[in-house]
Amino acid sequence: MAKSAATATSSLMQNLRRYIKKPWEITGPCAHPEYLESVPKATEYRIRCPATIDQEAIVPTSDPETVYNIVYHGRDQRRNRPPIRRYLLKKEDVVQMMNEKKTFEETDFPRVYLTTTVEEDENARGGGYE
Repeated sequence: MAKSAATATSSLMQNLRRYIKKPWEITGPCAHPEYLESVPKATEYRIRCPATIDQEAIVPTSDPETVYNIVYHGRDQRRNRPPIRRYLLKKEDVVQMMNEKKTFEETDFPRVYLTTTVEEDENARGGGYE
């Protein structure tokens, strides 16, 4: 009895929903028969998951030249460098290096870019800015 009352109530609610509409569905753009809601239903939004695989990949494995290889280390240029040489300096070595070179030569430094003074024309109209 309770089950039939529940089904009767649900069928009555469905019939009422068919005839009683929301106010914005009676007039305006929503009332047009070609109107589609902007938010799709969950069953319409994404039919299949992007991670779903339709078919398995065919990977050639017979010839060693055609074997699919995704190893990154063989192509990584940062790992192809020669190893960094590290020196452990002792105090005697540092003292010897300091004794070998006490002064700096002029050629040890880069050349001076500007070697002449800039001469400004005082008689230029507006100081040369016009």
